[in-house]
Amino acid sequence: MQLSNRLLSLVSYGLVLTGVVLGVLGIVRGGSLFIAVGTMGVALKSRDFRRIEFYLPLAIAIALFVLAIALPRGR
Repeated sequence: MQLSNRLLSLVSYGLVLTGVVLGVLGIVRGGSLFIAVGTMGVALKSRDFRRIEFYLPLAIAIALFVLAIALPRGR
């Protein structure tokens, strides 16, 4: 079962917005994880387009996810 593009778009933008709000509130690691997953959803929307429109946002999302996992705790 595939997600429709509209549902995927709404969920992805909601995740990005949640990530930005969490980042503003000081929860940087959680915020960047939400932004990474939301960006991955936006990239999945363009899977039918040319290669660069799909792979570049996907690579950025994966890099952001890895960076968020590797962040040290800021206490």
